[in-house]
Amino acid sequence: MSSKPEVLISCHTFEEVLEHARAHFTVIDSQNTPAHTPAELRARAAGMQGILLTGTDRVDQAFLNACASIRAVAISAVGYNTIDVDACTARGVLATNTPGILDDTTADLGFALILAAARRLGEAERYVRAGRWTHWQNDLLLGRDVHHATLGIVGMGRIGQALARRARGFDMKVCYHNRSRVPAAEEAALDAQWLPLDELLANADIVCLCLPYSSAVHHLIGAREIALMKPTALLVNIARGGIVDDAALADALAEHRIAGAGLDVFEGEPALNPRLLGLDNVVVVPHIGSATRATRVKMGLCAVNNLRAALSGETPPNLINPQALAVRRAQ
Repeated sequence: MSSKPEVLISCHTFEEVLEHARAHFTVIDSQNTPAHTPAELRARAAGMQGILLTGTDRVDQAFLNACASIRAVAISAVGYNTIDVDACTARGVLATNTPGILDDTTADLGFALILAAARRLGEAERYVRAGRWTHWQNDLLLGRDVHHATLGIVGMGRIGQALARRARGFDMKVCYHNRSRVPAAEEAALDAQWLPLDELLANADIVCLCLPYSSAVHHLIGAREIALMKPTALLVNIARGGIVDDAALADALAEHRIAGAGLDVFEGEPALNPRLLGLDNVVVVPHIGSATRATRVKMGLCAVNNLRAALSGETPPNLINPQALAVRRAQ
């Protein structure tokens, strides 16, 4: 019988990640398994010591009650709002994430959505595919300039700063809102100005959300905040669903109270507000901010390394809940 800890990898992953995991664990993989329901996830994880999961799987009280042998949870993502961190801590379960790996890739996607929304690329592609392009005309699908525009970044962490660096190439003016100002040297290097949120919303031509989700920022951008934006402004969300009130956004887009939006994340995803799908002035993509092979492999390898450390008595490099270490020692 193997003495290696047993772990469940709850999602399809890459051979490099599986090979690395199998060097340290007895692995139950999900290469041929569709997305789990919560009950299926609990059933498969029962008896395991660790689990590697994605941002769609929930680790909550029900999961922990059913899977009492779990000692470590490694999410292959930066955001961890699907993990009940307090419940994990109370049981001495170490929870980890994969920060710092996907910053540039997600910022690339953010800028792609900025360009797509500003230049109406989704609408333009549908126009061509439908066979409607029969001649050139001077006013066909007129968009908005990104160069020299004012970019308002809400959440100036690693991804927000990566987005600000990209904005320099378009000679954009950058303002940002964060719970606390970034150090003066970083602010100067990014040529970015801190503003209160309402002032940022009123002044920015493009608002891009890059902040982590928590209950404190649920519907941070709702009907009141959208009403502060310019009618020519764009809203881009590469953060998390729930930060934007999607129903209020759909209302504003349908009534052209703002010009457009680019969305990678949604409330209740993969379900989303169906009204968004009927609007030409919104670009929607399925939560693919980090979706390049190179980045996803690195994230998976990082998650395996976190699990290895957690299950071998070490402190994982990306531990979310260090308080759980003391609980574990007392058990």
